[in-house]
Amino acid sequence: MKTKILIICVLTSLCTGAYGQRARELGIIFEGKPGENNTITDVKGVLVGYKTLISGAGTLRTGKGPVRTGVTVIFPKGKSIAPVPAGWFCLNGDGEMTGTTAIEEYGFNYGAIGITNTNSVGVVRDGIGEWNIKNFSKDGQTDFSFGLPVVAETFDGLLNDINGLHVKREDVFDALNNAHDGKIEEGNVGGGTGMSMFLYKGGSGSASRVFKIDTSSYTLGAFIQGNFGGRQDLVISGVPVGKLLKDDMPVINSKEKDGSIIVIIATDAPLLPAQLKMVAKRAALGVGKTGGLGRNSSGDIFLAFSTISPNDNEKGTMQFWKVLSKEMLDKVYQATIQATEEAIINALVASKTMGGINDNLIYGIPHDKMMQVINNYSHQEKKK
Repeated sequence: MKTKILIICVLTSLCTGAYGQRARELGIIFEGKPGENNTITDVKGVLVGYKTLISGAGTLRTGKGPVRTGVTVIFPKGKSIAPVPAGWFCLNGDGEMTGTTAIEEYGFNYGAIGITNTNSVGVVRDGIGEWNIKNFSKDGQTDFSFGLPVVAETFDGLLNDINGLHVKREDVFDALNNAHDGKIEEGNVGGGTGMSMFLYKGGSGSASRVFKIDTSSYTLGAFIQGNFGGRQDLVISGVPVGKLLKDDMPVINSKEKDGSIIVIIATDAPLLPAQLKMVAKRAALGVGKTGGLGRNSSGDIFLAFSTISPNDNEKGTMQFWKVLSKEMLDKVYQATIQATEEAIINALVASKTMGGINDNLIYGIPHDKMMQVINNYSHQEKKK
């Protein structure tokens, strides 16, 4: 018994996310200028909260564990249900993102966005709704903020007792209550705890870009929960790292299974919902730059929102929008692609080796081997 307890403690300390090394710090080169923290929280008003659940080891006992999962929440405009313009796009639909019907029809998101594992979408949606009612509902009346929260998922069943339904509403409340701005953890945290990417450990990652249009400066941030890609697919800064490390550190005790990626894009650039839908589409190009193919079994679903909302007149009968012109959108698209690509690689770099159900083991990408491959490839290309 003592040995098992020791294993769990060591596993927990090694597997949780931290404000650790990021891709740029290893020397990986990306295009574009990042914001202060190089995270989605560089967009003023955006908050990120996590609840990470890690317990148990060894043989799967449904309902008992091992548990490697959690909840991520993203507030677009502080801890409020203030409406923000939004648009969404599905690259491949073997996945779920609730609340998108209303976004498609009316072009607004209200309140916190959740990301979790496939089987916990319902409890996270209901948890956000209940939290909204407790904090914002007037006179106890159920309102729009309860019925249509956005919650997305990826599958963590390689490591987690996913059918055990370990995420509870209290975990959702914890993630909502601890949401903050500034630096955020990456890797094995929140909804990304039990995920894998390119047959290395995956999870949560973020990045941002700052760009100018005329005399105005804007910020755009991306947050990803990554659980996708075959080993041979992985590309980092144009280098086919996956092909060069294809036999390195395979997943132990589990068959290869492609998963999904959720991308949330935030910006303070003033945009219409239709423009934000086009921004969400460009996240697919950022995924593609890392080798993502939108495989058959992948749920690749992307949401973009702007923190700049329209103004109503005094009677609430008219709305007034101030938006970028069509000719200025290319800079927004470019920032989206760049931030999405870097957020994926940040998640890969931050994620640490993790064991889970039935002693399945997914290795974190070895930083030294990865950088050796990148540097050697780049040197050879220069010699050509």
